[in-house]
Amino acid sequence: MNRSDLIDVLATTQPNLKQTDVEDCTKTILDAISNALCQGGRVEIRGFGSFQVNQRPPRKGRNPKTGEAVAVPAKACPHFKPGKELRDRVDC
Repeated sequence: MNRSDLIDVLATTQPNLKQTDVEDCTKTILDAISNALCQGGRVEIRGFGSFQVNQRPPRKGRNPKTGEAVAVPAKACPHFKPGKELRDRVDC
């Protein structure tokens, strides 16, 4: 499911809302999650899961074509940990 599929599902389950309102709400929620993660915060949605930023340390990698050692810099990566309720629903 992508963003447009999510918007379509929300719009059909909430007929009292306009399509543009659903699009705006979806964009606002996703932007709020992104902004919180960019500021180093953590986002927790009870029953669904939590988003946080994991720091990856610098490391030595290899160029697969030449076998030459390459320095890979440290970076921050978003991480999602599903909540218990979501794990139970998926494990049907």
